[in-house]
Amino acid sequence: MRAVRDGMLALLFLSAGPPVRLSAQDSARIAEAQAVLAPLVESYGVSGAEGPVRELVKRLLPAWAKSETDSAGNLWVRIGQGNPLVVFVAHMDEIGFRVTAIREDGSLELEPRGGFIASLFEAQPALVHADKGDVAGVFIPRDSGFTRHTPPPVRVDLGTTSRAATMARGVSPGATVTMPKQYVRLTGTRATGRSFDDRVGDAAQLLALRHLDRAALKHQVIFIWSVREEIGLEGAGVAAAALGTAPRRVHAIDTFVSADSPLELPNFAVAPIGAGPVARALDNSSVTPPAYVDSLVRLARARGVALQLGTTNGGNDGSMFTPYGVVDVALGWPLRYSHSPAEVIDLKDVASLADLVRAIAESW
Repeated sequence: MRAVRDGMLALLFLSAGPPVRLSAQDSARIAEAQAVLAPLVESYGVSGAEGPVRELVKRLLPAWAKSETDSAGNLWVRIGQGNPLVVFVAHMDEIGFRVTAIREDGSLELEPRGGFIASLFEAQPALVHADKGDVAGVFIPRDSGFTRHTPPPVRVDLGTTSRAATMARGVSPGATVTMPKQYVRLTGTRATGRSFDDRVGDAAQLLALRHLDRAALKHQVIFIWSVREEIGLEGAGVAAAALGTAPRRVHAIDTFVSADSPLELPNFAVAPIGAGPVARALDNSSVTPPAYVDSLVRLARARGVALQLGTTNGGNDGSMFTPYGVVDVALGWPLRYSHSPAEVIDLKDVASLADLVRAIAESW
């Protein structure tokens, strides 16, 4: 334990130092990671409405990759032949809301899609993804004249004054709602935006495919971009049922909700951003057998890929495969301010995560 503690302190010390100058090769990797990630982040896809994200993933695939979409809406790419079958899965959906009703005054009643702190959306711009296109609005702030321990349900004001006027804008129950978002590059290799969860995982799979040495594959590998993860791992459940006991391993690629933040206590789930992807060895939904963690560490070391080890809260898509006897070796990338409008990442982690995915596909 002391060695782990001392190593973590060293990582924290290094992350607090001056920025490290990137080589030309590293700069190119960061630029490519950003070029793939930024449009994914700026695409909208609340759980159950991932269509725009799926179409963008298709366009970003390498020309040789042949994709297919299953009955749930998951996107699949199959490569190689033979056993063992190895599966990678990252989810396309993001948190948001769905319209449940339109009030007489034209405002929208909502239900959340996914788990998050709804009050973070109060008094912020809203975007309703309606049949006729996006409609701008405002998340109505609560009445500040009195205090409630439990905030009232979030609603949206479109500027209309009647139900008929709202419906004339093309808005109806079932439409999804988010807030406008933008990928923003910060100092060095840091970036901020909303829905890095799990567009970083989506980007890592795309980057790995772009650089994959297909001749090096010794068995079949399937890449899946799943739907409806935030509301119960539903897309992954369909994929897992379709594959049954065939896969030997599944690698769910999702956020490592890190305590690497000025507001967090550093006694659980610390994985500094910029220090590399994370072997998500234990979370609320799955446990990776220690032998597999050790094997992953050896592979990362052999390929020169930075890798952190950690435990965190939350679940992952791979847990839907484990009832069929498939080992879930979940991978993550450290994220600050998860499920907020201003998540923060380090692009070095995105590039390294893609390198790790490629290494696993080619060599493990």
